[in-house]
Amino acid sequence: MELLLVHPQIPHNTGCAARLAAATGLRLHLVEPLGFSLEDRYLKRAGLDYWPMVDLMVHKDWEQAAQFLAQGTERPIDQRLRLFSARGGESLFGATFMPDDILVFGSEGQGLPADLLAQYPNNRVYVPIREGVRSLNLANVVCLGAYTAMHAAGVP
Repeated sequence: MELLLVHPQIPHNTGCAARLAAATGLRLHLVEPLGFSLEDRYLKRAGLDYWPMVDLMVHKDWEQAAQFLAQGTERPIDQRLRLFSARGGESLFGATFMPDDILVFGSEGQGLPADLLAQYPNNRVYVPIREGVRSLNLANVVCLGAYTAMHAAGVP
């Protein structure tokens, strides 16, 4: 299973995702442009001293990330992508996950790019929230999504 953040904007959220990646052993992918420098002190602080344990890949764009992730796997990438979005799809708690899935999260302000959502309309996953609440914090959704998917897929 892999974690992928597309155009994250807030260093603290990405740092929290990095700490989660260290704790779970999942690889963390970041797709540029990023809203911060990888040298940002808030990013480093949120990840604490776990950065050496993070398997981090930075991709210049979605195409580069997709090309990398399509290598060396039996299932095609379009079957592995699980796009977390507030705009419809299947509930996280009813979705089926596989050990080689790629959990994809969008930026804090924009979510996932519309063209990416349109390209994979059947791959959307959402976290149920009360009406009137627009969204949840990215770091929270990454954590909830990762542990729920790992449990559902039988990943230790």
